[in-house]
Amino acid sequence: MNLFDLLQGQVSEDMVSQLSQHIGASPEQTSQATQGILATLVGGLANNASSEGGLSALAAALDRDHDGSILDDIMGMVGGMMSGEAAVGTANGAGIIGHILGDNQSNAAAQIGQSAGISTDQVMKLMPILAPIVMNVIGKARSSEGLDLGGLAGMLMGGAQQAQQSGMGDLIGSVLGQVLGGAQQQQQSGGDLLGGLIGGFLGKK
Repeated sequence: MNLFDLLQGQVSEDMVSQLSQHIGASPEQTSQATQGILATLVGGLANNASSEGGLSALAAALDRDHDGSILDDIMGMVGGMMSGEAAVGTANGAGIIGHILGDNQSNAAAQIGQSAGISTDQVMKLMPILAPIVMNVIGKARSSEGLDLGGLAGMLMGGAQQAQQSGMGDLIGSVLGQVLGGAQQQQQSGGDLLGGLIGGFLGKK
């Protein structure tokens, strides 16, 4: 299962067009920022899943709030998020972002914005809209595949690898360096940081 492909498949041209109007950027810039946000969130979730407590908390959140049902009307959900009418419950994007990135949301947005050629504020408008999509795609995939905790962690680690191979490796590594902290980690390349993350997970198996 290619998690990153599943996520990208949810982002239609119509959605990018709506999002670009919402943040005041070109479709090309919005698409680039969207890819960066998806990659960053998958990398952040993979980091969370590398600890037993983080993995269990993620599984509980998926079971409770993210069964994939919002994907049946994804444009309606996006429209609700943009209008501020769907800011709680299954579409609590700000809460999801806060859990994954913690106090490093602005740093992550700045790096994604620099990559896409837009401002930090524009990226910050996109992040809470895209976050519920990520969680629901993962929740639906987990349910349809009947994945246990190990399978869920493996899917996330694989998704991070796929995002890295799509050309987002340096961005993920930079953002994860901020989330994990430490100058040495921040100096690592995306591949090195992801490799250490995935190696650490596999070492626990």
